[in-house]
Amino acid sequence: MSVSTENMLRPAIMRAIDLTAVIDIESRNYDFPWTKGIFSDCIRAGYTCQILRLDEDVVGYGILQVGADEGHILNLCIDARFNHRGYARYLLERLITMASQQGAKTLFLEVRPSNPRAITMYALAGFNEIGVRKDYYDSFDGREDAIVMAMAI
Repeated sequence: MSVSTENMLRPAIMRAIDLTAVIDIESRNYDFPWTKGIFSDCIRAGYTCQILRLDEDVVGYGILQVGADEGHILNLCIDARFNHRGYARYLLERLITMASQQGAKTLFLEVRPSNPRAITMYALAGFNEIGVRKDYYDSFDGREDAIVMAMAI
């Protein structure tokens, strides 16, 4: 990512006031989006909830849960209007660093097999496939499996 882009791209803690923008992105980018209640619960539970701002616009977000020595990336999304700019990789690296700072030794996530770009990004970041969760996600055809990925940090 270029230095000039990094100066405009600012991570911040997700707050309740940000949820309208987050829900807008979630709804535009997923056929089966998380609800406002799910995001509110994550904030209330004290999970690491991050947003990325480009100027004043929220362009993405990530949710990280850490417990004991394990972390779990629960959601990571960059609005499709801002794809191919390195923002997802930037946010992923930030969440990995934050998980490490909170004492996680292993970091997990689930990803749809129908999302090869995300699978590639995670693999390039050091995640490895460790299993499959059958019928994990909603889909138009019923249910879709999830690839479980993990990395040591």
